[in-house]
Amino acid sequence: MTPTPVRFHDPRATLADFASSILVRCPRCERIAHFGPGPCTTADGEGGSCRESRVICRSCGLCRIDMDRCFRPPLWLQTETRHGHLWAYNLEHLDLIRRFVAADLRERAPWYETGRKMTLVARLPAWMKSAKNRDEILRAVDRLRATVIAPG
Repeated sequence: MTPTPVRFHDPRATLADFASSILVRCPRCERIAHFGPGPCTTADGEGGSCRESRVICRSCGLCRIDMDRCFRPPLWLQTETRHGHLWAYNLEHLDLIRRFVAADLRERAPWYETGRKMTLVARLPAWMKSAKNRDEILRAVDRLRATVIAPG
């Protein structure tokens, strides 16, 4: 009897859904840091709509605020494979990629339900969607995950 195939159903996520907290390399100590939108207030103390971002490192205590969002340190979760560059913004993004690659059966919802034709999963490169590269990609994903989550 054959085992039931692992299924993946596209959650219709986009890259913007994972951009609130990005894991980056700290510009000061080269360890893991968080990058994302910072608190934004106007002169009167009310919440404003300025474009401000913040880098926070728990290792060295760096807290840098960039007012124009032009600066972003390199991503923490990135590696090279034989086929191409694999990267993710955070662990949730990495988990989505892992579930997609590991699945034998990949289901996408009809585009007319939400109007989104090109979700994050639909935009993945062809080498990542190919079943023959599955083992290599899953090993790379596990290596990236191990750099964030320490055992014990």
